[in-house]
Amino acid sequence: MLLDTASLYFRAYFGVPDSLRSPQGEPVNAVRGLLDFITRLVQDHGPDHLVACMDADWRPQWRVDLIPTYKTHRVAEAATDGEEEVPDTLAPQVPVIEQVLDALGIARIGAPGYEADDVIGTLATRATGPVEIVTGDRDLFQLVDDARAVTVLYPAKGIGSALRMDDAAILEKYGVPGSSYADLAALRGDASDGLPGVKGIGEKTATQLIQTYGDLAGVRAAAADPTSKLTPARRKNLLEAAPYLDVAPTVVRVATDIQLPPFDPALPREPRDPMALEALAERWALGTSLTRLLEVLATR
Repeated sequence: MLLDTASLYFRAYFGVPDSLRSPQGEPVNAVRGLLDFITRLVQDHGPDHLVACMDADWRPQWRVDLIPTYKTHRVAEAATDGEEEVPDTLAPQVPVIEQVLDALGIARIGAPGYEADDVIGTLATRATGPVEIVTGDRDLFQLVDDARAVTVLYPAKGIGSALRMDDAAILEKYGVPGSSYADLAALRGDASDGLPGVKGIGEKTATQLIQTYGDLAGVRAAAADPTSKLTPARRKNLLEAAPYLDVAPTVVRVATDIQLPPFDPALPREPRDPMALEALAERWALGTSLTRLLEVLATR
């Protein structure tokens, strides 16, 4: 099981009341919410291995170099160092989350210059057994692969009712298999990631083009072929978008071969550092969120 950790703690932050606070009055809703999510995932899905994948670089420069608008709107207006805009009461909780995961012994992995998506893509590609990716980010649908038993648990309404996205589910929802989702995303664009897409091409049209011409390369070949059945306006828009389409696939597709540090993905039955965990539990009032997780880990 591979966790898109930031996606989950953002969801916890906005979904769990900020009345959950430390003895000093600091909000701990993201910390406790993430622990509750992990408890539910272990209970419901019983993974033997679990990795909390992290954003070592949430907006890698190599992606920005290719598409300068990449995630631009998420950069804090007041920031001068390009940091992501994070709610004031969430940012202090992220180091606590990292400390708690480390004390528990849950693997926490990032890679300099890469996003959590790239860590997930690399681990999913290397895996020799079934993989479940837990994320609220549709971009990771591109990794779904029935032949390799790679699925996504997509918590549209909550962790407990997460949708299992396999090739059939993606085909039903988007009209293309998971392997074509990155091509669809490049054509359609994604305002949440600052990807402009191709003028006049939304999700429905992108799907139709991929269904007709097979993939992005086929769509571009049709645009360059004056005998193809593309409308003049669509052909014009695709040809004018050539500089964007030259680089969009590299930006949209997750990396699958990055170098990662050594780690143990085995889900622990007991904490790696009980004393540190006890101190964190007291300092941050982690309460039943932590005790429930420890009980589930011990009895799985």
